[in-house]
Amino acid sequence: MLQNTGKLAGCTLFVTGASRGIGKAIALKAAKDGANIVVAAKTAEAHPKLPGTIFTTAAEIEAAGGRALPCVVDVRDEKQIGDAVEKAVQTFGAYTMAKYGMSMCVLGMAEEFRGSIAVNALWPKTAIETAAMNMLGGSGIGKQCRTVDIMADAAYAILSKPTSFTGNFVIDENILKNEGIKDLDIYAVEPGHPLLPDFFLDEVPDNLVKHMEDHGGSPVFKGGKTVADSAGSGPIAETFSVIKGILSPDVVKSTQGVYKFDLSGEHAGTWYIDLKNAAGSAGSGEPPVKPDVVMNMDSADFIKMFAGKLKPTMAFMSGKLKIKGDMALAIKMEKMMALMKPKL
Repeated sequence: MLQNTGKLAGCTLFVTGASRGIGKAIALKAAKDGANIVVAAKTAEAHPKLPGTIFTTAAEIEAAGGRALPCVVDVRDEKQIGDAVEKAVQTFGAYTMAKYGMSMCVLGMAEEFRGSIAVNALWPKTAIETAAMNMLGGSGIGKQCRTVDIMADAAYAILSKPTSFTGNFVIDENILKNEGIKDLDIYAVEPGHPLLPDFFLDEVPDNLVKHMEDHGGSPVFKGGKTVADSAGSGPIAETFSVIKGILSPDVVKSTQGVYKFDLSGEHAGTWYIDLKNAAGSAGSGEPPVKPDVVMNMDSADFIKMFAGKLKPTMAFMSGKLKIKGDMALAIKMEKMMALMKPKL
C-alpha cells in the first residue's frame, strides 16, 4: 500500500460520488493526512440495498483525522453544484483539488489552467469491487476485482504531485509502479485469482462475459442472440418490429414517455417509441409529438443494447449513449428491454 506522507494536510478536496465506493476511498485516504473533504453525493438517507450516505462518510472522514462537509449534490444539477462549491469556500476557503467524472475535460482544462491548477484523469486497469460492480457483474464477480484501495492510493499519488503534473490520463497500477509499489496483489479481493479487465479499456463486451464466466462470475448483462442475426429488412427495423409487438395500454400507462433515437453508423436514422399516447406506437422518423427523451448512439450499439449485450447503464457511463431530457423516463426504457429479451 502507498503510505501517507502528510502532503495533503490542510488541502481541500471536492469529491463527487463520495458516499461509497471509489470516491469514498479517495476521501478517506486524503483524510488520513488531515485534508478537508467536501463529501458531494446524492445519498442523504440510507438506501435499502446500497451502503453509506454523505453523513456516514463524513463521520468516517472525521474519525480518520480529516474535516468533512457533507453536501447533497447531483452532478447533473448546476445549482446544487454551485451551492456546494459556495459552502466549501465558506467552510474551508477555496478548494484546491477535485475528483472529476469525465476524462474528456482533461486536455482542455489542463491547458486552460496550466501553471495554477493541475487536471488529470485516473482510470483502473482492472474491475474494482464496488456496489455498482456487484450489481452489474452478478454473483462471483468480487473475486475477479481489486479493492477500492488501489484507486485511493493512485489518486493520492496524483494529488501529491506538483501542479506541473497535468493533462495526464493515468492508469492506477502504472502510477503505483512508478511510486515503487511492486506487489499489486495486495489490492486483490482474492490474491492470486485472475482479474477482470476494466469495462471501458477497449474490451469487447462478449470477451468480458466469457472472462467472467471462465472464472466463476455470472454477469447479469449477458445477452442472447443479437438482432443482427435475424432475418428481415435490417437489424434496426427488426428490433422495432419486436417493439411494436409488445406495445399495449398497460405498457403505455406504466411508462408515460415518448422516446426519440438518433442513430449514427452503418444503420443511421431517426426512430421513435411513443409510450404516452393511446395504445402506443413505434417506427422510423420523427415522433408524432415532442419527445421526452432523446437518445444518441451508434446503430451497432443500439442493436447490442436492445439484444441485451450492452447494459444501458454501461453504455451511458462509457459515453456510447448520450441522453437528453427526462432521466427518470430514460431509466424506464430498461423495463421494455426486459420484455423484449425472450423475443430476440
